[in-house]
Amino acid sequence: MRRFSSIALGIAMTLAMSSMAHAQGKDTGFVQGYPTPPKTTELMDDLLYQRAVQAYLWALPALNMEAMKEGSERVFGKGYNVLPIFKERLNAKTLVTTPNSDVIYAMGYADLAETGPLVIEVPPGLQGILDDFYQRPVCMEKAVDGKRACGDVGLPGPDKGKGGKYLVLPPDYSGSVPEQGYYTYRSRTYGLFIFWRGFFKDPKDLDPPVQVMEQTRIYPLGKESTAKPMVFPDASSRPANMLYPRDGSAFDMLARYIDHEYVDPQDMEMRGVLATLGIVKGQPFKPDDHLRQILDRGARRAVEMSRALAFETPEQAPAQRYYPDRKWMNPFPDNAQFSAASYNEIDARTKFFALAYSTSPGMAINMENVGAKYPFTAWDVNGQTLSGDKTYRLHLPKGIPAALFWSVTAYDSVTASGLDNGQPFPSLNQMDKPATNADGSTDVWFAPKRPKDAANWIRTVPGKGYFVLLRLYGPTKAFFDKSWVPGDFEPQG
Repeated sequence: MRRFSSIALGIAMTLAMSSMAHAQGKDTGFVQGYPTPPKTTELMDDLLYQRAVQAYLWALPALNMEAMKEGSERVFGKGYNVLPIFKERLNAKTLVTTPNSDVIYAMGYADLAETGPLVIEVPPGLQGILDDFYQRPVCMEKAVDGKRACGDVGLPGPDKGKGGKYLVLPPDYSGSVPEQGYYTYRSRTYGLFIFWRGFFKDPKDLDPPVQVMEQTRIYPLGKESTAKPMVFPDASSRPANMLYPRDGSAFDMLARYIDHEYVDPQDMEMRGVLATLGIVKGQPFKPDDHLRQILDRGARRAVEMSRALAFETPEQAPAQRYYPDRKWMNPFPDNAQFSAASYNEIDARTKFFALAYSTSPGMAINMENVGAKYPFTAWDVNGQTLSGDKTYRLHLPKGIPAALFWSVTAYDSVTASGLDNGQPFPSLNQMDKPATNADGSTDVWFAPKRPKDAANWIRTVPGKGYFVLLRLYGPTKAFFDKSWVPGDFEPQG
């Protein structure tokens, strides 16, 4: 009886599977190998959606930079001679990804297609970065003493903080170039990002770094005497939204970028993908309602994917952990170009530009007292994401390994801009002279209300998540040999 039942069950299952396979065959949307019109429409829509997602992720560095440029120009004006300076530091009202509120910023945007070769007179004592509009460090045209400097200007650059004239060539420039008197670079895009950082010793005296930045001169090569006069708007007094779009409007911005930019031979495949979405250099971008809906879905999905990558937990991305028993992560791979021996680190690039902007070798280099390190965390000691509803203590042992200065800053988990918490700045830095414990260590409290006896407090916002950057400018040996290890966020109560 059992044997008969087993056989009967087997036959029944075989018949059922055969029936299902037959039914599936009818419903595949293919007839004798040819897709039906409805199936073709379904597949083409899916193809456009997939291409929209991947195009957005590929273009994220450019979208981030283009949004910064357009946002800045709406408020401060346009031109190679316009260099907005955050003269009172950058507060949370300015919306831009992971800014540093503990230095003085200047951020300018030049168009090499308009200016041709551009001279940038860098004053002494500056620290800055030159990036193209895909946020790649701009590199020297030729190696000097066997080295080809990229990106870094001033203290970490070839002028070593003494100042000098930097000449940046457009990507397609083939004219003559002065042989002496300049550090000559070539950009891979027409767009050029000019990013200065100045350090202050006293938060109540910000004039010295501002005065250094205001010595900057920018003008087309050979036109110094006829160049537009420099303008240095105070960007601290006028908030700007410089965040990249997180919906279908990103493709309108990308179309503007593609239409104006140099056609890099390395981008031909991705430009081909963009062409299928209607984005072609020299042609108007006019998606119909159906395509615009697909692009909107693709952009929103890409943003979600970028956030999933950016906030991979320490357990999901063990190679990024600075310490095996801590939640602090390294935002960079081995270099600022996000490149490996035989491929580009596209996920690492997406992670970074989802939350930040600008790169240079000085940000990724591992040398004592040089550049900076940026450990970040979004998790408490128990692996839970940081919540604005809770109270945490961050313990920093004595001897924080920063030759120049250190700071901790809280960022909005959605926009990655400074956490708008009602305080002047969502950060605490060494120049604030924070209170220390008897053993020389420092405790920083993160909470919606100041905890009792908490001298060092960064306010959080109930109902809002956040992440934190620990900046170490001029990291010392104790950082690299891990003899100094920061604590994790410890929830209280």
